[in-house]
Amino acid sequence: MSNDAVLHGDAVVLPHSGVHHGEHHEHHHHETFITKYVFSQDHKMIAKQFLITGMVWAVIGGLMSVLFRLQLGYPDATFPWLEDILGKWAKGGRISAEAYYALVTTHGTVLVFFVLTAGLSGTFANFLIPLQVGARDMASPMMNMLSYWFFLAASVVMLSSIFVETGPFSGGWTAYPPLSALGDASPGSKTGMDLWLTSMALFVVSQLLAGINYISTVLNLRTKGMSMTRLPLTIWALFFTAVLGLLSFPVLFSGFILLIFDRNFGTSFYLSDIFIASTNKALPNEGGSAILYQHLFWFLGHPEVYIILLPAMGMVSEILSTNARKPIFGYMAMIGSLFAIAILAFLVWAHHMFVTGLNPFLGSIFVLLTLLIAVPSAIKVFNWLTTLWRGNIRFTPGMLFAIGFVSLFISGGLTGIWLGNSALDIHLHDTYFVIAHFHIVMGVASMFGMFAGIYHWYPKMYGRYMNNTLGYIHFWLTMIGAYLIFWPMHYEGLAGMPRRYYDYSVWESFKQFAELNKFISTVVIIVFAVQLLFLFNFFYSIFKGRKVTTLNPWGSTTLEWTTPIHPGHGNWVGEIPEVHRWAYDYGKDGQEFIPQTQPVGEHESHH
Repeated sequence: MSNDAVLHGDAVVLPHSGVHHGEHHEHHHHETFITKYVFSQDHKMIAKQFLITGMVWAVIGGLMSVLFRLQLGYPDATFPWLEDILGKWAKGGRISAEAYYALVTTHGTVLVFFVLTAGLSGTFANFLIPLQVGARDMASPMMNMLSYWFFLAASVVMLSSIFVETGPFSGGWTAYPPLSALGDASPGSKTGMDLWLTSMALFVVSQLLAGINYISTVLNLRTKGMSMTRLPLTIWALFFTAVLGLLSFPVLFSGFILLIFDRNFGTSFYLSDIFIASTNKALPNEGGSAILYQHLFWFLGHPEVYIILLPAMGMVSEILSTNARKPIFGYMAMIGSLFAIAILAFLVWAHHMFVTGLNPFLGSIFVLLTLLIAVPSAIKVFNWLTTLWRGNIRFTPGMLFAIGFVSLFISGGLTGIWLGNSALDIHLHDTYFVIAHFHIVMGVASMFGMFAGIYHWYPKMYGRYMNNTLGYIHFWLTMIGAYLIFWPMHYEGLAGMPRRYYDYSVWESFKQFAELNKFISTVVIIVFAVQLLFLFNFFYSIFKGRKVTTLNPWGSTTLEWTTPIHPGHGNWVGEIPEVHRWAYDYGKDGQEFIPQTQPVGEHESHH
């Protein structure tokens, strides 16, 4: 199908066929609520579906962290209202140990996969790829719709696992066997675990359908003149993200399938020589290896970190350049470092496994490769800082979150150098130091990338602006709060405080952190409340926000700002614009910005 094809409901009209040449007669079938908002094949609507589903999950996952922080900060207190909400999981107003592990597990799973993977990539890859490469829609709108529906199905199954009688899965978000492979191991390893695995399998299908689509669209549907080296960095980042997902998610899928077999069909992929005390019997399984699961899991698990980080990096590059009113510094180096990160992401997975009895020589190779990934990361950091350097900076909420991302990426990434050393990791593994590291660098930083993207592209999504004052409050309280929550955890980790434990007050060595834990829990509650302010801003602005009156509110060079304020399905009226230059002509030839569509050598002023 020609890239210039205009989608008319089901009919395809080529602009060069003489039919309606240059004009776009909207003779749509009457769109009902169902066809427009539910079974939509428009990439912009699907992006919003991903975003809002991701937001629902972010609230659920965030609420879970508030609940288990109550236990960590106030281990001796009782909260009678908890029993009203959680019933038997919080008898007498104290979260039970079983419920605590279920909360921690589900919080991790939901935030990593449903919010930061599906929410971030699903929203922005869907929304921006066709708009920024100059395409009417994704390569396969039908497959795109299916990817969202598989994600929704995964969400429904995951949500239902919270409500089964034995409770949700409680073996940690990494689902290590034997806890995850044996139904008898604990109540949280029964039905909840089967539902968890089913949900994750559906989720992988959703990611693969989406990834194939993103890659095909970037490679095949670019408009005339849009060479790969003229693509905005956002598109490069989303492209590499999709490649990472396509190569690593099937490995996780295989790991889960073998786990389902071990649980239900008597195989021994991960099980060997196990005795269960509660039933007082030895299991017949022999020859399996629990470490095999860790290899399969982390072979996805490390690329997953970058599947989450790269989209944020791409959007931040673009938002920084747009709002510093300067070309991005080192465009080719930025692409090169994205590429290097994408390759190295596949070569570092065993740094999660230094304490599994891994051969120390092999460990040292993984140490080297892990430390190497600091090089492309540093290149990106220096390029962001040099883009900001002497820029004419506009501090929009999106820009603040982009700068916040850079800050968090630096301070969170540095501790990765500690953890990447196998000798140090023996002490730090499975302590709060690890929690501090990956929450700052992956959890909070990626959330900041997501917030930056939402504030920045909101006018394109909804034709209205979000409220700036609320945006500033949201930024400052979240930024300060994030550091106050996760920075102190480094010290707890250095003191050896292990993660995932239910009650630290019974330990002589960790009693000293009682006040600190209370402090962290208090900040968590405040920061969670601030996110509700953001949600209010988001949904209120859809209906009541200040209307966008100009096509290009940020004075941006990229193609999405050449579409109508409320683009229909097909994005451009008439022909798709042609591209003549790269995406970062800011402050050049005496002009504040030069759109990609302006031919080289033309000096008209665009205001």
